[in-house]
Amino acid sequence: MLYKANEPRRAKIPKARYRMENWAAYDAALRRRGDLTIWVSPEAIAAWTPPATGRRGRPSRYSAIAIEAGLMLRLAFGRPWRQTEGLLGSLMRLLGLDLPVPDHTTFSRRSADLAVETALVRTDGPATVVIDSTGLKVFGKGEWYLQKYGGPPRRSWRKLHLAVDPDTGEVLASELTGNEEGDASLVGSLLDQITRPIDAVIADGAYDGEPIYCAVAERAPDAEVIIPPRATAVVSDSAETAPTRRDRHIRMIKERGRLGWQRAVQYGRRSLVEVAILRYKVLIGRSLRARTLPAQKVEAAIGCKVMNLMTSLGMPVTRKVA
Repeated sequence: MLYKANEPRRAKIPKARYRMENWAAYDAALRRRGDLTIWVSPEAIAAWTPPATGRRGRPSRYSAIAIEAGLMLRLAFGRPWRQTEGLLGSLMRLLGLDLPVPDHTTFSRRSADLAVETALVRTDGPATVVIDSTGLKVFGKGEWYLQKYGGPPRRSWRKLHLAVDPDTGEVLASELTGNEEGDASLVGSLLDQITRPIDAVIADGAYDGEPIYCAVAERAPDAEVIIPPRATAVVSDSAETAPTRRDRHIRMIKERGRLGWQRAVQYGRRSLVEVAILRYKVLIGRSLRARTLPAQKVEAAIGCKVMNLMTSLGMPVTRKVA
């Protein structure tokens, strides 16, 4: 980012100031995020109980929509499974619906192999995709316990990889992996989840490398790839006849400097994926509640869907004033 070049003088650089231009609408949207009525729809009520299949064995009493609704309520309001069961039961009584409510053990068991519906897609047309990853804690002894009683650290992490639209803040794709997975290896999987045309892919220097350019070219040949090359990067041998996109970035940095390159390619938009990561940790949480990796994958996907639902209610519109 631009401020890194001025790190020694950062204390003397005044902080940028922004003015919100739609505070009334954004304030109403924040209140609507806690409105229970936004989580109920006639289509979900109609599909709550699955129809009989005619196959042998005990039929399912609850559809995948019922399990997904409970998981969304759990993540949106930060409740354990038992309290989520009580919350969903109270909603059914308030609505006057005679629908069965899954118990907490059914929620926990079936959420591990739940097929999550595609997250909201609010806009059409080409999308700019910004990719980054963050860590989420899983169950285990915390820092305070280890400091007080000692012993080997038992708390582990999962990596949440996100592909975000910087213009809308919408999460276009997500993938949860173990902490041993590299960031660059998940780029192809994230791009495969995006159904909209891609006009640009932006990522930080950790994604620099020819495999990333090839993965983007296979899925979106015309998409621009904006990744800062390493400080020691040099142009390829074939640059004189057919310079690659990475070669063009290296040459532009030599001509204009790294700050000039960032302004020319609008690399500053990459910071918006960090804003989306912070939004996820504030709205959903910094840790995973599920114990197994398959259930954690479903939880992360549902968390991104809940976040898209909340941001669809309204986002702030700001203007830089200083």
